[in-house]
Amino acid sequence: MKKLLAILCFTFLLKGCKNQEQKKEEHSHQETKTNKEETPKKKPLSPHTSAMAMVGDAHIHIDYSSPGVRDRIIFGGLLAYGQVWQAGAHMATWIETNKDLQIEGKTLPAGKYGFFTIPSKDEWIVIFNSNWEQHGKDEYDKKDDVLRFKVQPKISNEITEHLEYKVNKINDEDGSISLAWEKVFINFNFKVLQ
Repeated sequence: MKKLLAILCFTFLLKGCKNQEQKKEEHSHQETKTNKEETPKKKPLSPHTSAMAMVGDAHIHIDYSSPGVRDRIIFGGLLAYGQVWQAGAHMATWIETNKDLQIEGKTLPAGKYGFFTIPSKDEWIVIFNSNWEQHGKDEYDKKDDVLRFKVQPKISNEITEHLEYKVNKINDEDGSISLAWEKVFINFNFKVLQ
């Protein structure tokens, strides 16, 4: 009888210990889940964004990744003067228009284009290139340029932390496209061709 009682007590203790361990395991598993759920997602350093507008019947759309200044010297520092730049981060910036546009007296046919620039201190070259889908400027080739022209950069006292494009409607036929980053701002006008 004493043996039977001892065996029952031992079995009861053993079962109790197993239940305690199982509860501990479940509790630590729940804690792990909670901690993973509470970890905030890190914001991308160069968020993907776009700018667009309707100018008359023309829909102008710019798609780009917007890098931040993050206390760096951008033009003449991070981006060397006189070098082709994809005018954004990661994939090349692209511009799409459903209507022919006239820019600097030249026609840009309706379509989708890689948008590149060659920054320098006193003058920028703006480029529309037929190869719109490429990483950075890896596949950039001057022979694919559809339109090139020069603009004068403006320098601001204010810092634009993240690269920002704007498409502005002036009237039903005319609009402008601007790019601002760090202390530099460029802008050019276009006319919608019928």
